[in-house]
Amino acid sequence: MDIVIIGGGIAAAHAARELREHGHEGGIVVLAAERHLPYERPPLSKGILLGDATPESAHVMEQHWYDDNDVDLRTGTEVTSIDLDRRQVHAGAESAPYDRLLIATGATPRRLDDLETAGVPVTYLRTLDDSLALRDALTGTILVVGAGWIGLEVAAAASLAGADVTVVEPAEQPLLGVLGPELGAKFAELHRAHGVDLRLGTSIDSAADGTVRLSDGHEVTPDLVVVGIGAVPDDRLAREAGLKVDNGVLVDSTLRTSDPYVFAVGDVANHDHPVLGRRIRVEHWDTAMHQGQAAARAMLGEDEPYDRMPYFFTDQYDMGMEYVGSVGPDGADEVVVRGDDLVAGLTVLWAKDGTVVAGMQANDWDATDTIRALVGKPVPERFADPDVPLADLGS
Repeated sequence: MDIVIIGGGIAAAHAARELREHGHEGGIVVLAAERHLPYERPPLSKGILLGDATPESAHVMEQHWYDDNDVDLRTGTEVTSIDLDRRQVHAGAESAPYDRLLIATGATPRRLDDLETAGVPVTYLRTLDDSLALRDALTGTILVVGAGWIGLEVAAAASLAGADVTVVEPAEQPLLGVLGPELGAKFAELHRAHGVDLRLGTSIDSAADGTVRLSDGHEVTPDLVVVGIGAVPDDRLAREAGLKVDNGVLVDSTLRTSDPYVFAVGDVANHDHPVLGRRIRVEHWDTAMHQGQAAARAMLGEDEPYDRMPYFFTDQYDMGMEYVGSVGPDGADEVVVRGDDLVAGLTVLWAKDGTVVAGMQANDWDATDTIRALVGKPVPERFADPDVPLADLGS
């Protein structure tokens, strides 16, 4: 059985490794559009951007692994179409037949085209090359558009590099849609404490001749504008091939698409989550890695539902955070906070109808396993009481 994997990220690499580790002896072809070895993306806005890590440290596996395991890795190869009837993938004049196909094409940044045409230097952070170029440009005046994860991580890196940083965000708090106002306010405090000019409830009004005017009347003449306003799933190949798509490639609980021979994982996959009872598309490395592994097993006939809860983390200044679960579109009706400072350490639970739907810890690294164990269970009565050992609450 020949398997083709489209993508050059963590999902593609882990799928290839899982196939070999589970005894697959057939052909494996990995088609990666970038010229780099498949790599993880979190270091792009963290260690690599800060200059603390090398590009090579982001590689999932080095070249010798692909050679030793007879995996045909073709970097710098952009797939142009998928032929579902003939079960072939085309990359220009090249083609690769498949018995099973895995789509791991990820996502692409949302763009501000009007800003790009206004004489303002604009960049995005998605690829390794983006990160390396941005690392060398974090000087002078930096304007960050968007106070989501990417925007805040870039703001932290720029501030630590000595740049004059302004962040503009239309919402009333950073990360409002993910963490809610209680925790969003704490992230706002963290960045302002490090000298970031965080302008909330504010958007870009206009830009001309290198100057950006904000909706609050403030003007910035940045050396660089970094746009971090989210991403859209790169589902063009799937859509043009005739697969069902809706905010990503629609996959069932086992990560299979509307074509029984094709699977999709990672940022591009809109997954029917068997525990959450709804569709969810997650843009985080943990999901990409574990879905890649699960899809590999599914392609080999192990059709087990993928039921792992979403997980993500961030590092900003001297604060690290981990989050498990998913609040969902209906939101939470209860937020229970233990502690009051991100740097000093705190833990949080979000609940709906008395059941924990998500939790996080900041600078409390022993808490993650407990939080994971609490998701899906009733809120512990004394969670907010610091005198009760946290580990006792997850048992």
